[in-house]
Amino acid sequence: MKTFPRMDPAILPSDSFVRGVFLLSLCWTANAAPVYHDYCVIGAGPAGLQIGYFLQRSQRNYVIFEKSNSAGSFFNKYPIHRKLISINKIYTGKTNKDYNLRHDWNSLLSDDDRMLFKHFSRQMFPSADVMVKYLQTYADRFNLTIRYNTEISDIHSVHEDNRTKISMKDQHDNQYLCRVAIVATGIWQPRIPDIPGQELMDGYESLSLNASDYEGKSVMILGRGNSAFETATAIYDKTNFIHMVGRHRIRLAWETHYVGDLRAVNNELLDTYQLKSLDGLLEYDINDYKIVKEGGKLYLRENMATGQQWGEYDNDPLLTPYDKIIRCLGFKFDPSIFRKISDFAVRPSQKYPFIDYDYRSSMVDGIYFTGTIAHSLDFRQSAGGFIHGFRYSARVLSKVLNWRYHQEKWPSEILPVSNLSSAIIKRVNEASGLYQMFTYLGDVVLVDKDGMCEYIEEYPVKLIHKLSEVTGIETANKMVLVVVLQYGEGFHGPEEDVFRVDRAATEPEFAEYSNFLHPVIHFYTEIPKEEDTVKRKRGDPLPPADRIHHVLEDFSANWDRPHAHIKPLNKFLQRVLKNRTKCRSQTNTFSKYLASTDTLNTQSCVVT
Repeated sequence: MKTFPRMDPAILPSDSFVRGVFLLSLCWTANAAPVYHDYCVIGAGPAGLQIGYFLQRSQRNYVIFEKSNSAGSFFNKYPIHRKLISINKIYTGKTNKDYNLRHDWNSLLSDDDRMLFKHFSRQMFPSADVMVKYLQTYADRFNLTIRYNTEISDIHSVHEDNRTKISMKDQHDNQYLCRVAIVATGIWQPRIPDIPGQELMDGYESLSLNASDYEGKSVMILGRGNSAFETATAIYDKTNFIHMVGRHRIRLAWETHYVGDLRAVNNELLDTYQLKSLDGLLEYDINDYKIVKEGGKLYLRENMATGQQWGEYDNDPLLTPYDKIIRCLGFKFDPSIFRKISDFAVRPSQKYPFIDYDYRSSMVDGIYFTGTIAHSLDFRQSAGGFIHGFRYSARVLSKVLNWRYHQEKWPSEILPVSNLSSAIIKRVNEASGLYQMFTYLGDVVLVDKDGMCEYIEEYPVKLIHKLSEVTGIETANKMVLVVVLQYGEGFHGPEEDVFRVDRAATEPEFAEYSNFLHPVIHFYTEIPKEEDTVKRKRGDPLPPADRIHHVLEDFSANWDRPHAHIKPLNKFLQRVLKNRTKCRSQTNTFSKYLASTDTLNTQSCVVT
């Protein structure tokens, strides 16, 4: 691997003269001309390694800066109780690699099957220690250019040679210059409430892992996410009781279909609460209170500064004394690496920076984001905040950069319209990117008057109006089909009954009422314009379409049944494209192809 070791004064020569010359050389280096790379990636976590892989494969001039001495250093500490909640499903009954990635949430993308996570662990929920080993092996296997022990700061834009470039420095004041900076630092800064007495709490980031520290203790945990419940699961059999406090109703992942919400693997405390075994969940806004210590116990008291007052009764659960109050409120993006922090103000969730849908900074040209911090674009909608989601958004970013800076068009495939149905069915049954980044990434099909199609895979659909600008592919005078996977409207939320008896549509004529994840095809007579995007309804991935077709939901998420899935899709394509395309030959017309179910090539649609 190409590595660049940190200069440590402790290993300087002992001879005073040689030592002085060496120190002078370091000073000269620190004041030398900036080191230039076309691409500078900040962070060698999974996102930095993934974009590094694509840069390396494209033979770009790049470097990855990592402040620690190894790749994936976040996982050296987190999660602190070491069990990952990302699925590592080894067996699916299929041999198709892309299909299997739908159920492998830990592997990074590559062309080397040895770098699938299943070769590192056979556990459904592996240890974080395995992730550390996997990420370092990935970096080594592909010989990624990583400069370890290099902490970057003071990132800002400069104008040089009539072009905007990005400047930065490391902890030794060495200067670096690049055409494009890609920030892949993740969210790692603990979220700490600004309330009186917060210093009396224990933070998730510094929790004791010694079980005896919690024996016979009464504990309050602030937070309702996976880190909070992970902590509760680790200690609840040692404590007197645990009270968990959050501002909102608990969000369960199987209700919301959002992987960042509470996962079943962490929710043991829900049983002990509902079965009345002392533990409990409370809805309070901790910002209205303060923490005080009296007689060796911790209490919540009214915070006069916020006007919060106790009621007239003495049965409020928060009058309970606690031995420990543990803060598990998650993490947020740290913008301090930028010279002008205000340029990277975070979104209202206080976790992610403002960025555009092409992963570019909204404020500074030449700065892009990838990985967890790019989840601001699909927060609570898709999986972009997690490895099994951002591995695909990193691939999209690489394509964006290839066109913008190297005039390499977005990859596409040309096929006759008669093959369109089979191509769509094959993709929705196999593609892992569509499956994991549902509603956010979609396949786009451009259809010309001559009956030929250009098929573009996994495009960020909220940029549909900028398709030509982002991809370099001509869109004029072409019809557009956009294929996405979506849940049914209203089928996700913290109070939705996702187990109701009538939760599934079972007949093709009622496919539009499908609730579970299913393919949806949006048809436009022309590429949507920017003004059309403002008409998009809240929660919809695309502007209103001229026609929409829902492929009937399927219990096993296999949309390959000849009569339930393929025939209705063919009829839709015939209806929207008929009389809009000219046939290349009278014997191979699209209408004849679609009119007969005998011509359906179901074999090509079956996932193997």
